Amino acid sequence: MRGIDKPPRAREKPAARRGRPESNERVMTYIVMDPCIKCKFMDCVEVCPVDCFYEGENFLAINPEECIDCGVCEPECPVDAIKPDTEDDADGKWLRINTEYAKIWPNITVKGEPPADKEAFERETGKFEKYFSAKPGRGS
Repeated sequence: MRGIDKPPRAREKPAARRGRPESNERVMTYIVMDPCIKCKFMDCVEVCPVDCFYEGENFLAINPEECIDCGVCEPECPVDAIKPDTEDDADGKWLRINTEYAKIWPNITVKGEPPADKEAFERETGKFEKYFSAKPGRGS
């Protein structure tokens, strides 16, 4: 989908995870994980059909209540930071982080400018403990 202009999207949020089971059945969502921190390429934002990305100062979060599990964002991330929540840490760390910060950070619908020094952090691991910022980004 790179290089193709997307049609304008409706600004409304998906109706309570449209098509989701009403029971206690487990439903998958996508989450943003450690590799995004200090890289924040934002290619994923451009392809999301439901605008479920939220922007922090140096990290993006997916709102699991808005994600429709289409998976189009996952292959767009050049640092492989987007994964299904089935690949989360055993304690559900990244699902909690995405859920918490998607509630307080601004929504982002247009790809912004990634950090100038992103290449210096692309292959680094354990970035959450070293660099994560809870400050909001600018959004769009």
